[in-house]
Amino acid sequence: TTGLMDNYITYFGHILSNSFYPVLKRAIGVGSAFEGWSPREQDVVYRVLIPMTPPRGHSFHLELDSAGQRHVRNFRVRVQLECTCSREQQGENMLCFLHHPEEELRSNQDPSLLDTLCTHSYLDVHKTARWFYQLVRAVWPALPQSHSWHLKLLPSRRSCQIKVANGEESFRIEMLFGVRRDDSHIFVSSQTREAYTPSTTWPETYAVAEAEFFKHIARQAPPDSLHLKCLQFFTRLQLGFSFSTYTTKTIVMHLLSVPPVSSWRRRDLLLRLVDISDSLHLCVQAKRLNHFIVGNQRLPGEIKLPRDVQKAKTINLLHHLAQQSAAHRQAISDYQVL
Repeated sequence: TTGLMDNYITYFGHILSNSFYPVLKRAIGVGSAFEGWSPREQDVVYRVLIPMTPPRGHSFHLELDSAGQRHVRNFRVRVQLECTCSREQQGENMLCFLHHPEEELRSNQDPSLLDTLCTHSYLDVHKTARWFYQLVRAVWPALPQSHSWHLKLLPSRRSCQIKVANGEESFRIEMLFGVRRDDSHIFVSSQTREAYTPSTTWPETYAVAEAEFFKHIARQAPPDSLHLKCLQFFTRLQLGFSFSTYTTKTIVMHLLSVPPVSSWRRRDLLLRLVDISDSLHLCVQAKRLNHFIVGNQRLPGEIKLPRDVQKAKTINLLHHLAQQSAAHRQAISDYQVL
């Protein structure tokens, strides 16, 4: 998957080098498949986040959508034209979108990003996904993988999902698009978080920061550490219950952040599984589980957060248990069965 995405990004770079579409950076593997603990090994989706930066003559400005739910942080990506008159004076083959007549721009230059992938000056997820699908389909025949693999495009409105197969093996890959917040490991992404997400809404994602945390643990853990096996086992065990995979992942991340990491050796397997189970029980009883990234000021130093994320009031991932008594009773019942 990594090799395929690297080839794609290289070709995208050549095709888009003189365009006014977003600049696509190297894909970042996120989620359970890349972290090494997928609960469904037979149905793994390899999810990657593709960072986007503005093309020449444009800038991105992230605006927090205060109208959203209190427990999610949604943004909009406002696209603004920038003066490029100095570039023209330096001999670059580009007209300034701000200061050249519209007729001259229409006759001599491709349309701006505002006129292609935006809705009311905001980057549109649906338009971006359709554009990206076209790129993926067009570039595929030029890739070395196309000689021995078959590409199938899968339907999606907020990402680009593909399946590649060679008769013996097949892989599902989901490509999400994101804009980095400052110089941090936090992005706003195209991934949906609610039943309906408007096309100009980009939810904040912590997937890259979480992947960096697992890399940090891997560098410290002993060779026989079973922290990923514990996470995989417990998430597979709870499939079909009301607890989300992300709940278990968050509990394990909290446990891993308490030294020493060496306590996850093979001989400690049963003790650590009991720790996960006990932590889940306590969280269900208290109707509270703190988000691992938001408001956590004790993360490893190499994980970079925007100041507002680091200083924010933490998010309760089990807030629905406090609001819905029926959901709380179900969670208690599910835990007893589990």
